Amino acid sequence: MKKRIIIAAVLALGLMMVFTGCIPGDGANDMLNQAGFFKGVWHGWIAPISLIASLFNSGYSIYEAHNVGFWYNFGFYIAIISEFGGISLVRSKSCKR
Repeated sequence: MKKRIIIAAVLALGLMMVFTGCIPGDGANDMLNQAGFFKGVWHGWIAPISLIASLFNSGYSIYEAHNVGFWYNFGFYIAIISEFGGISLVRSKSCKR
């Protein structure tokens, strides 16, 4: 039992480190290297983690300021909707049963 808890904690810590590797506002993007569609999708998926990280480090944000515009916004929006909308669809199906 303790072994499973330790393994789960190590995996959770590893996943958090992977997710925060490309967090918005980390300095990876600037005016010459702007975030595009796929970075928008990624930033939308890790938005809850970015929110928590921004509480502890003011250099991080939920949204990348240096982006290409519509395509970044579209990817970000699609990821947010699929993440939170998908959860509500699963919940509504299980509540109807």
